[in-house]
Amino acid sequence: MNRIKFHVKKGDNVEVVSGNFRGSSGRILQVLPKKERVLIEGVRIIKKHLRKSQDNPSGKIAEREGPIHISNVRLIEKGEKTRKGAKKEAKAKPEKAKS
Repeated sequence: MNRIKFHVKKGDNVEVVSGNFRGSSGRILQVLPKKERVLIEGVRIIKKHLRKSQDNPSGKIAEREGPIHISNVRLIEKGEKTRKGAKKEAKAKPEKAKS
């Protein structure tokens, strides 16, 4: 079996960078590798109509998160929004000895 690797995993904090939910952020609840999608807490809330049952005698409209394509999310490190390459630290240049 081949395991597909992605840039994010369950529990990471991410920001949506494109699509209708651009600018939203949250924690990843689930990664769906075969469909290349992720579920993000509080983003893309959809309504699902449930029929009558013993649990819901009068039916119910349940709200839950919908999947977003994994290419539309960016990892947020340590609570700060980062851009690709913007996190490089400036290296201190060694001082020349004055004579």
